[in-house]
Amino acid sequence: MIRIYCKNNDTTTLFPSGCTLLDIYSNLALDLPHGAVAARVNNQVVGLMYRVYRNKDVEFLNITSKDGMKMYVRSLTFVMMKAMNELFPGRTVRFENPISKGYYCRMDEELNAEDVEAIKKNMLEIVERDIPFKRVECSTREAIEVFSSIGRTDKVRPLETYGSLYTSYYMLEDYIDYYYGGLLPSTGYLKLFEIEKFGDGVLLRVPNRETPMSLEDKVPQEKLQERFAERHRWQQLMGVETIGDFNKAVMAGKGIDLVNVCEVLQEKAMTKIADEIHARGARVVLVAGPSSSGKTTFSKRISIQLMACGLRPVAISLDDYFLNRTETPRKEDGDYDFESLYSIDLDFFNKQLTQILAGEEVELPRYNFQTGEREFRGNKLKLEPQMVLVIEGTHGLNPTLTAQIPEKDKYRVYVSALTSIKLDYHNYIPTSDNRLLRRMLRDYKYRGYSAVETIQRWPDVRAGEEKWIFPYQENADAMFNSSLLYEFAVLKWKVEPLLRGVPEKLPEYSEARRLLRFLDYVVPLQDDELPPTSVIREFLGGSSFKY
Repeated sequence: MIRIYCKNNDTTTLFPSGCTLLDIYSNLALDLPHGAVAARVNNQVVGLMYRVYRNKDVEFLNITSKDGMKMYVRSLTFVMMKAMNELFPGRTVRFENPISKGYYCRMDEELNAEDVEAIKKNMLEIVERDIPFKRVECSTREAIEVFSSIGRTDKVRPLETYGSLYTSYYMLEDYIDYYYGGLLPSTGYLKLFEIEKFGDGVLLRVPNRETPMSLEDKVPQEKLQERFAERHRWQQLMGVETIGDFNKAVMAGKGIDLVNVCEVLQEKAMTKIADEIHARGARVVLVAGPSSSGKTTFSKRISIQLMACGLRPVAISLDDYFLNRTETPRKEDGDYDFESLYSIDLDFFNKQLTQILAGEEVELPRYNFQTGEREFRGNKLKLEPQMVLVIEGTHGLNPTLTAQIPEKDKYRVYVSALTSIKLDYHNYIPTSDNRLLRRMLRDYKYRGYSAVETIQRWPDVRAGEEKWIFPYQENADAMFNSSLLYEFAVLKWKVEPLLRGVPEKLPEYSEARRLLRFLDYVVPLQDDELPPTSVIREFLGGSSFKY
């Protein structure tokens, strides 16, 4: 017998060695809303069919948890891939990116409305049959042979550089696929989903985490999807869509070529934005985006581009307009809410901008983060001909921030790291993972934070983004993708030691393990030849800009 400590009800119970987590959950009779879909075993997330042979700490997760929802979406994706493979054998299916609160998927040929309806019908039939997801453990060499035999080179290539001797894949009846994480016990768990035509492909809609009996509301994101589509086009032109493609190129000695192409593409995108700002005659450039998106480097590089257009950029930090600490709004737990729009002195900010644009001289504030008060140190500004204000800050796309400033004077830029590469055709890398790794490295290098502390803070950061940034991103006049095709390869050297330092006994261990697992498929690339102006230098170090 083995001892299982269940965190959900704070009890320890004896179970037969080799039983599944599903057996344990059923016997404990837990009152878990919406039921269990996954579990955290010794702080590592696994599926419910995981067999337990030794004493363990177990916490069961439902669909309202981040990890539970990931497992639900992963399993739903598997069902969709099986359904599409049955209906359109031999056609390549690509699971591309999250968009509009769902997930965009396409084939090598455009899908029509009848195709989409057929896929949905087949998925519902697969769910109704309650087919078990079968996990097959084998040597990495055997897995390579299996996927080679069915022509799945996108699965083979990352496995060829995988560092472990053994791996696993999944079967749904006779359909085989590989997923970077656990799955639900069976298709019958997938109670709610929707699929509809979206562009040339389909949009997979999933339950809302907070209210899992209803679907996520569909949100129009045409501008964001265009940036993703642009990324897809460039990936195909370069022949590097997946980590496997990238690894192959690096091992062939083409790593620096990829670096140079990526940097030039970003430079061209910045040039285009600067030209538009100049042509429009905008006098205020607002740069916004989520954490670790590279906003600061973008602001510095766009300023150089504006100078090349004959303009004189002047940087203004939105942080200097914070309310005094005593006036800062608080969250429900009593902590200061620095992410809130209303932590900024909106009236004073708009008053100064109005005065500046009217040609008046103003004394700019400087916020003292140690005292929590705004100070004035004689830094005066008067707008002269050809001057343009470049304002970087979280809330730049929110209309309330600059409500008193005429629209003709404003140009808004949304900056984010829209992950530019997939693991394989059916496994995308979340954009938030891109930013989390960047932030982890920056926190360690410049703020003295451990990986544990960064992971701890990340949910609050993400909650602030969901509330204050993402709802306004379509207000942007331009969107800039700051992610670089090669960046996981150069980040890997730096972040892996930090992630390996997360102790198993801590809850953050599961997130560290997940990140390490996908980095294990990436061939590393030295950063020696990266340009000093690269966005990624903001996090790696070695930038020619001062931050």
